[in-house]
Amino acid sequence: MSAPLRTRRWLTICAVAATLGLVGSPAGATPLHPPLVHPQPGSTIRPLDSGKGGDDGEADEIQEGADQRAEARTSPGTVAPGAFGAAWNALQALPDTGGDWRHLTGLPYNSDDPRYRDVSSNSSAGMGNVTGRMAAVTADDSGHVYAGSAGGGVWRSSVGGGQWQPISDQLPTQATGALALDARGRLWLGTGEATTSSDAYLGSGVYVLDHPAQGSFSARSRVGGGELDSTTIHELRFGGDKVWAATSKGVWSHSTTDLHGPWTLEYAPNPAYLPGGALANDPSAPYKNITNDVAIDPQDPTKVVLAVGWRSGDTYNGFYSKTADGSWQRLDSLGDLPADAADVGEVTFARSADGSRYYAIDQSPALQANNPDSSLDGIFVSKSGSPTGPWTRIADDKKLAAAGSALTTPGDLPGLQSWYDQSLQVDPTNPEHVYAGLEEVFETSDGGSNWNTVGPYWNFNFPCWSIDPTKQSGSCPQTTHPDQHALAVGSYRGKPYLFAGNDGGVYRRPLNGSVDASGHGTDWASLNDGTIDTLQYYSVGVGKDLGYGGVSVTGGLQDNGQSMLRGRDTVMGSNFGGDGGDTLTDPANGCDIAQEYVYLAINVTQNCAVNDGSYLTDPGKATTFPVAPPDNALAGAGARFVAPLAADQHNGSLWIAGGRHVWVQNQGYAIRSSTAWTSAFDLGAGHVATAVAASGGKVYAAWCGPCDSQGFARGIAVGNADGTGWQQLNLPVDATVPNRYLSGLAIDPADADHVYLTVNGFSRQWTSGPGAGVGHVFESKDAGAHWSDISANLPDAPADSLVVTKAGGLALATDLGVLYRGPGRTTWQRVGELPAVAVDQLELGPDGRLYAATHGRGLWSISLRDCGEQQ
Repeated sequence: MSAPLRTRRWLTICAVAATLGLVGSPAGATPLHPPLVHPQPGSTIRPLDSGKGGDDGEADEIQEGADQRAEARTSPGTVAPGAFGAAWNALQALPDTGGDWRHLTGLPYNSDDPRYRDVSSNSSAGMGNVTGRMAAVTADDSGHVYAGSAGGGVWRSSVGGGQWQPISDQLPTQATGALALDARGRLWLGTGEATTSSDAYLGSGVYVLDHPAQGSFSARSRVGGGELDSTTIHELRFGGDKVWAATSKGVWSHSTTDLHGPWTLEYAPNPAYLPGGALANDPSAPYKNITNDVAIDPQDPTKVVLAVGWRSGDTYNGFYSKTADGSWQRLDSLGDLPADAADVGEVTFARSADGSRYYAIDQSPALQANNPDSSLDGIFVSKSGSPTGPWTRIADDKKLAAAGSALTTPGDLPGLQSWYDQSLQVDPTNPEHVYAGLEEVFETSDGGSNWNTVGPYWNFNFPCWSIDPTKQSGSCPQTTHPDQHALAVGSYRGKPYLFAGNDGGVYRRPLNGSVDASGHGTDWASLNDGTIDTLQYYSVGVGKDLGYGGVSVTGGLQDNGQSMLRGRDTVMGSNFGGDGGDTLTDPANGCDIAQEYVYLAINVTQNCAVNDGSYLTDPGKATTFPVAPPDNALAGAGARFVAPLAADQHNGSLWIAGGRHVWVQNQGYAIRSSTAWTSAFDLGAGHVATAVAASGGKVYAAWCGPCDSQGFARGIAVGNADGTGWQQLNLPVDATVPNRYLSGLAIDPADADHVYLTVNGFSRQWTSGPGAGVGHVFESKDAGAHWSDISANLPDAPADSLVVTKAGGLALATDLGVLYRGPGRTTWQRVGELPAVAVDQLELGPDGRLYAATHGRGLWSISLRDCGEQQ
């Protein structure tokens, strides 16, 4: 019998932890890398359809994922600056329950764990130990490396990588946009991640650490005033006695000698859309003043070029310089570097240490909209050393694809996601030795005439690959995780290294490293040793570990699959690949797991997906089974990117999955076919479920549609799992329940008519859209006919998930942390101390503990008894 084809998916949807608001993404969809398969030895690898229908089933998923997380927090309108800061202050003022959180995921997470080489895993891709996305990296020549994560704060290593310590936990935001060391050795932090992706949060400004080798950031170290609140910061650049910040609200500057006083707005292309402007509340306001980078002439720091523009295209996109009269004007003659607004999008600059070269990467909005292969306009060099050029193109997608890339098929060439993956680094000792980060890491030693893919996307494509469980990736050398966001050079014990920050954490190789015959680096090392945890979870599942004792804990992650932590593990493994969405785990058996990929692409296993890869020669040995409900075939039209999945709390074999339809199946973890699902109710054309819950056969399903701020609508349907008794509840815009995203449902185990609802976003004080209302937690005792606001003293912050404890208490997950209302109480308390990150989901474990999935700092648990609840 021939071996089955194995689908491999690795999505690239970014993430970051809670700060002052979310940046959504309107137009300009970009296709994903097509799923790949494991071949038999000697065979070739080819793209597969994703199971969502049509040859382009993966197309547009990055963009839809980006839109949807933003929609939950911003619809029905825009959010005013200061919303998160006010909520953070309110949270800090709440009383604490007592008790301490236990950090569960502070150990290595091996994406190539040989225990989990089953059908839907990415194990053996060659990436080794991973953690959450890194947005910025910088390093010095004394072994200190600083890594800024998308949602888990800034970390320091003093040994050239590894043995990490968090150094920004005292800040009210853990979202990193930029890191830079100045000539005095001070570490500058620009908060607010600037990837304009699914979970990129805004920041609270710029901070400086005078002695970064020992100290930690504090709120008192902020530079200037509140001018950069609620922005993202793409780059910080130094010239003369100024620091320049390229932000989502224009380019700003500040003195580096006097850190007091406000920031100066140097240039905003559309100032009417800035806070306080006439169009500040326009839905398009977040996209009207985006700037990407600043290039400063090494011979004259008064000569500056600004890279300005929204990645999906706008008339203001372009390169700007200051004229003699002090105004900023668009440059119209730069050589090969385009000047037309349609061809200038996301841009990154890098300058050689000797000032003889400037390099740039440019992403083209026109190519993004019209070219199925790549949106990369090119990599360029200015051999004059001046940012005004003339510039010469030294690489494009086809040249890079021919340089040993793993991305060589039509519709999937390097730079496909160059709006998201961009970084550049010049060797400080050699102006023609350059590293470029896109989805992969590329290197040239001759100024761009020749390139090698020293960090390929993964190793599945190459003849050296093998699924052999005794090896990481066959005979292939380790590569990096895909999707490069930051490159830096530093030294440790006198040896220079390149550091790469990407969706899997931080990796290192010698600056002048070795390559094999294919041009792939042979000397990469993962620096994700388990002392750094920036993992971005969407979900968590907990069940008894029948093999090892204690509990097994699993959860779905942004671009890092599904983690599996068994009772005796000292290393976590990954048993499902791609983006992990919602999770179900049998409380009585932690190896019974259902994992959502995206759009309800559900996989199920009953042995934790343990497999040594032998299913390749014997298909009957596969232990993971795809069981997607039919709405999965409609992708975004049929389900949310991360769609809701729940089990009936009185019948673990009765599952509810929410897309356009409310899907039901009653085989539990024994399900083996998508045909087992039946539609209990059609929510209606254009409507998709945002939350589902079931108890004793009674089902509640919350939905939105349209889900963005243009005509936003939401509702709740109630009925029975057998398809009877369904009705849409009357939730007019001016009702008690706000016209905002309905994020969670929880049912009283003793009474199926007693239900709780959580509402995302900010209340109308901060949200400009119609019917934004007030409140975040609502209660109904008559199956949703009437609702009461029980938010009481809750901070005005997005609410994400709620659970009802056995004693009748309520535990609430928010974008700021976890809150608790004890049985019989009416007010809320803060649960312990967590870093300032979003908590996407809460689950009750069979061990009497509450489990929290944070989007940036891993998984945590706390005893409800320690919080004061009687068990």
